[in-house]
Amino acid sequence: MDRDAFLARHGAGWLQAWTDIGAQAPVGLLDQLCTRYAEPQRGYHTLQHLDECLHLLAAHRGLAERPAEVALALWFHDAVYDVHAGDNEARSADWARDALITAGAPAGTAGRVHALVMATRHGQPGAQAPQDPDTRLLLDVDLAILGAPPARYAEYERQIRAEYAHVPPEVFEPRRRQLMAGFLARQPLYLTAGIRAEREPQARRNLAAAVAG
Repeated sequence: MDRDAFLARHGAGWLQAWTDIGAQAPVGLLDQLCTRYAEPQRGYHTLQHLDECLHLLAAHRGLAERPAEVALALWFHDAVYDVHAGDNEARSADWARDALITAGAPAGTAGRVHALVMATRHGQPGAQAPQDPDTRLLLDVDLAILGAPPARYAEYERQIRAEYAHVPPEVFEPRRRQLMAGFLARQPLYLTAGIRAEREPQARRNLAAAVAG
């Protein structure tokens, strides 16, 4: 997605989120984040994904207890993205927390945003479904692509494959099917009723096809 078009759609929301948490958006931080989401190694975790997340959050904002914190967590949730690393979420969460504290946000706010970003590690073994509405909404928004229309879902799969182009097909494909099977086994997949109604039927069709290969 073109950066100028993205900023035209979401620049005001960025500033409003900081105002809503009682802080001022740090100078230059928005440009830094946009630059990160435009890095060449990214195929899916780009401004397109962030745009889709923020758009869906806006449609379901009423489900959040602290919508500004959910929004800021989304802005940061893929800020660090290296397919060779296993600590992307931790580094993104730390960046978010540090930025909020430096900007004068309350420590509790910074801690909650940090926790929200960490929650996007999806599928940790033994993890229980979160009970707080903000985490549930954030996770559903991040996974909404699984319930996208077929053409967009197919594009998503191509984008993920591009990010892992260095992985041989005989390694990538079974691991990918295993991951998709894990999502398909979730009952329910989406934790918020509104997104479940909108996305779950299509998500199950997409995932079943992906697992079948």
